[in-house]
Amino acid sequence: MKVEVDQSGKIGDTKVPTVLAFSNGKKLSILIPATVKRECILRLREKQKLETRLYIQLFAVGLYLLLKKDIKNLEQIVIDFEYPGHESKIKEHLINLFQRAGIKISRAKIHFGFVRKKSNAHKLAIETFKGNAKPHLIVHVDDILGEFRK
Repeated sequence: MKVEVDQSGKIGDTKVPTVLAFSNGKKLSILIPATVKRECILRLREKQKLETRLYIQLFAVGLYLLLKKDIKNLEQIVIDFEYPGHESKIKEHLINLFQRAGIKISRAKIHFGFVRKKSNAHKLAIETFKGNAKPHLIVHVDDILGEFRK
C-alpha cells in the first residue's frame, strides 16, 4: 500500500499543535499538542541540540510515531516537502528510529513529494488540526523524549 503523509502546524511553531496524518485506504493521524512541543524543545535545548537539527529530528520522531504500527504493510511512503533541503536528514533519522526498534526498512520505501490539498492525508491533517476530527493518537512528552534517549 502507498500512503501520503502531510503535516498541519509546523513542529517549530510552538503556539499551535502539530498534526501528522497519512491516508490511502487506511487513515491515521497523531496530534502533538503545542505544550508538548514546547516542553520537548526546552528539554532538548538544555542538552545543546542545535535548533535546525532539533526541528528536523522532532519531525522525524513524529513521522516514526505516526508510521511505526503500519510500516510493515506500507510499500511506499510519500512525505510532503515540509523542510526543503533536509529530506536526506529526515529520511536518515527516520530509518535509524525504525532500525533501533528492530524494524528493517528499505530507503527506497520513503520518498518526498508534493502532497496536494485534495489529498486525503491533507484533508485528515487539516480537519484534525482544526478540531473537526479526533486524532488516533495524542503524543506526550515521554513519547518524544523517549526516542531521543535510546
